[in-house]
Amino acid sequence: MDSQTSQPSQASQSPHSFQVDLRGLVDLLSHHLYSSPKVYLRELLQNAVDAITARRAEQPDAPALVRLFAEDGTLRVEDSGIGLTEKDVHSLLATIGRSSKRAEGLESARSDFLGQFGIGLLACFVVAERIRVVSRSARTPDAPPVEWTASDDGSYRVRTLPPGARAEPGTTVYLEARPGAADWLAGERVLSLARDFGSLLPYDVRVGDEAVTDLPAPWDRSYPGPAARRVALARHCHDLFGFTPLDSIELNVPLAGIRGVAYVLPSAVSPAQRAGHRVHLKGMLLTERAEQLLPDWAFFVRCVLDTDSLRPTASRESLYEDETLAGVREALGERIRTWLTGLAAGDPERLAAFLSVHHLGVKSLARHDGEMLRTMLPWLPFETTDGRLSLEEFAQRHPVVHFTRTVEEYRQVAQIASAQGVGVVNGGYTYDTELVEALPSVRPGTVVAELDADTVTAHLDAVDPAVELALSAFLGAARAKLDPLGCDVVLRAFHPLSVPALHLDDRAARHEQARADAEEQADDLWAGILGSLRGTAPRARLVLNHLNPLIRRISSLDDRELIGTAAESLYGQALLMAQRPLRPADSALLNRAFMGLLEWATHNDPPEEGHR
Repeated sequence: MDSQTSQPSQASQSPHSFQVDLRGLVDLLSHHLYSSPKVYLRELLQNAVDAITARRAEQPDAPALVRLFAEDGTLRVEDSGIGLTEKDVHSLLATIGRSSKRAEGLESARSDFLGQFGIGLLACFVVAERIRVVSRSARTPDAPPVEWTASDDGSYRVRTLPPGARAEPGTTVYLEARPGAADWLAGERVLSLARDFGSLLPYDVRVGDEAVTDLPAPWDRSYPGPAARRVALARHCHDLFGFTPLDSIELNVPLAGIRGVAYVLPSAVSPAQRAGHRVHLKGMLLTERAEQLLPDWAFFVRCVLDTDSLRPTASRESLYEDETLAGVREALGERIRTWLTGLAAGDPERLAAFLSVHHLGVKSLARHDGEMLRTMLPWLPFETTDGRLSLEEFAQRHPVVHFTRTVEEYRQVAQIASAQGVGVVNGGYTYDTELVEALPSVRPGTVVAELDADTVTAHLDAVDPAVELALSAFLGAARAKLDPLGCDVVLRAFHPLSVPALHLDDRAARHEQARADAEEQADDLWAGILGSLRGTAPRARLVLNHLNPLIRRISSLDDRELIGTAAESLYGQALLMAQRPLRPADSALLNRAFMGLLEWATHNDPPEEGHR
C-alpha cells in the first residue's frame, strides 16, 4: 500500500465549525426549553437590566431607564445601558451560546447580572421574524453607533451608523412579529408581561407612560402597625395568588440574600400536592412554579420572594438543585417553624385557627422534629374515645395510651372501649400512629400500647360460669356456624346494653383470614404453598353481649338451625357497625341470614281469604 495513502489527509485533520440551523434551534427553544413564548419579554428586560448594571459598575451616576413601546405588531425596547461597539456585536450577538457577561472587564461584576447562559436575543425569535439592534457604547465613547439586523433564517448583517443616529450610550431593540405572533407584541400584553416579570426590578421601567416597577416590595414597605401590615400583605396575596391567607410569615434570610413572605392557605390541601412558589432573581421573576423551594412538610403555604443567591436552570424558569438551594430550603423551613412556635407561645387563638385547617402539615413536621412535637403536643388534635383532644390532654386522663393503627380497628372498639373506661386514640389517619409512638420520647413516663382484641376482651366482664355452661348448646351451634368464616364466638357482659354483638380482630387475624381465603381459591400447587404459611394467630371473635335483651332471647332458642341463622345475622350486623369492608363471603352470609329470618318469620301458612 502506498505510504502516502495510509496517512490521514491534511484536510481531515483541520477542525470544522458546527453549522447551526437557526429555525430548528428556535423551534427547540419554543417547544422544549421555554414553557411559553412570553419569556421573550423577560429576555429583553434581562438584557436591558444587565446592560444598565454593567454601565453603573463603571459610571455609578449613569441613568437607569428601560422604555418599551408596542405598536402595530412591532416592539421597541430602549435602555440606557453599557451599549456595544461593532466588535462587541460580532462577538456577542452573532455567536450562539456566548454571554455578554463574559466580555472583558465585566467578569468581576458577574454576580450582579441576571443572565448566565448567553441565549439572550435568540429567544426573541420565538415571536419575531426579524430583530434589529441599534447600540452605542458607553465604554468607548468615540465609537460610532452600530446596527445589527438578523432574520430567523439565520442571516445577519452589521453596519456602522453616523454619529447622529444615536446620540446617547445605550441600546434599542426592534422586533417585528412572526406570522401569528402579533398578539405577543400588542400593547396590553406587553404591559401585563412586563409587570409580571419586572415589578421588582431596581430600575425605572415603563411601557409607554405606564410604570412597570412597584418598589419597595410589599414585604419591605413600612406600615403604621402589625395589623395594617397583615391587611396589606393579605391584599397582596389575593392579587397575586387569588386567595386571602390565614396569616403571613416573614421570610428574611440575609445570609442567602432572601426577602419575601409565605402566605398560609385558607383551606386544607393534600400533602402530595406540589406547591408553586414565585421566585424573583435580583428583582426579575424567575418562576411562579418553584416546587422545591420549601421542605415537603410546608405544603400549607405559598411563597413569593426575591433572591440574589439561587441558581437558575438554563431556561431560567426553575431553580437548580444544589447545596445553596438545599441550605435555603432548610433556612426557610426554620422560619416557618419559628412562626409556629411563636403562635404557640403568644397567640393560641390564631394557632387554633391554623391547626383546624392545617394540622396535617404540622403533624408531618412534628413526627421528625422532637422539639416541634414537644411544642405542638398541647395543640395537635387527635380522634380519641374521649372526643377530639390533644395527646397531652389524653395522656393526662389515661395511664396507658392505647391506639389502633387503622380507622377500621378504631371503629370496631371505640364505642365499647369508651363504655369500659379504656382510652383509645385513632392512629389510622396520616402520621397519627407515628406521633403516638413518639409520645414517650417527649413525655417521659407515658405508657403507649397498641390495642388488640385480647386487650379489649380482657376489659369486658366475664359471664358467670354456671350461666355460660347452661348456654353451651347455644354457643356450640353459633360457633359451628361461624367457624367456616374463621370467627370464634365468646360470651361477655358489657356496656352499652344496646350493642348486641361486637366483632373483634387484629391485623394478624385478618392476615390469616386473607391467607385462608386465598388458599381456598388456589389450585393444588398454590394451595399447598399457602397452607405451609398457615399461622397460629388468634382468629377473629364475635363477642355476644349477655346484657343485651335480644341476645338473651336468642340464647333461649332450641332450634339449632335458627340459632345458626341468628348467629350469622349478628356477625353481619357487627361487621356493618364496625364499618368493615365486606368480603364476598360476608355479603353472601348477610343475604342468606336475611332470607333465612324472613322464611322463619313467615313459616306458617297464610290465612285463607275468608278469615282475613
